[in-house]
Amino acid sequence: MPDQTSIKTRTYRPHILGVLGAGALLAVAAIWPTHIVPAVNFVVWGLVFVAPIVVPGILVAAWIIASGADAHISRAFEGQTARTIVAASLIGAITPVCGVTVLPLMAGLLAAGIPLAPIMAFWLSSPVTDPAMLATTIATLGLSFAVGKTVAAFGLGLFGGAVTALFARRAWAQNALRDSGLAHQLSTARCGADLPFDPWVWRTQSRWTSFTNQAWATTRLILICLTPAFAAEYALNATLTPGSLASYVGQDQWWAIPAAVFVGAPAYIDGYAALPLARSLIENGMSSGAAMAFLVSGGVVSVWGAMAIAPILKLKPFLLYLGLAVVGSLAAGYLFEWVV
Repeated sequence: MPDQTSIKTRTYRPHILGVLGAGALLAVAAIWPTHIVPAVNFVVWGLVFVAPIVVPGILVAAWIIASGADAHISRAFEGQTARTIVAASLIGAITPVCGVTVLPLMAGLLAAGIPLAPIMAFWLSSPVTDPAMLATTIATLGLSFAVGKTVAAFGLGLFGGAVTALFARRAWAQNALRDSGLAHQLSTARCGADLPFDPWVWRTQSRWTSFTNQAWATTRLILICLTPAFAAEYALNATLTPGSLASYVGQDQWWAIPAAVFVGAPAYIDGYAALPLARSLIENGMSSGAAMAFLVSGGVVSVWGAMAIAPILKLKPFLLYLGLAVVGSLAAGYLFEWVV
């Protein structure tokens, strides 16, 4: 289970998002008072519509953490390099452990001598999707986008891990951790690594408490992110005419997908908040490939994704991470555009 350090690191972000969302809604109320009631109705019905799909994803995510499954992912990083890259990419694509939440585990594995390649694979694949995100993506953008994001996450991990493995003999790859107090502190915080796996989380009070806390934390995060996001979607639909973005990021523009990565991703706030915004942008002319590139790159290239890596990696491994994330996101956008 996450220790208090990890929990504190995770909880400040929803607070920031809540303040930003509340501020945005208040600004809309002051500037656009005639649309307040329709906007509230749009938000409420949007949340009701996605609830039947999102709630099971929340429960699955909470069970994975409460059962102790997330604390044992380190086993996938030990062994033959190719196998560990595949396993790390798959785990990152389907589990709700990512970013700052798993920093202690990743730092501990690096400190223990686990190669950088499978860890890079996990770091690249994990921010893109998870069970709750998958369910929310189906509810807001449809099954094709949900499947596309999951495949992109897995592919990004494979690509990143394979490229990183080429540098395995370099000194900076063999000693990727920063020589800092934070990296050392995290590397010794292998939180929950000794807890046995127990799928029957309701039989143990501590696990049941962890399950309910995690479920509530994820629910709160989704509500905090989706409420202003649905409001922003309403505002976009009310102000933009259908197809108004086609000349900028439409299917016929060669720069649409690169623009989604290099302009949209750095401003990306949260995966849940991005989904309704992406839907609105698609309805107003954004190509499917550009939307996919935005969603994939947002998780790994944005400030939120990069800040989970920068504190503990040295400069060269960190720059490699960013380069792999950008190239992989572009590839995901072009491939999705071609397939869909």
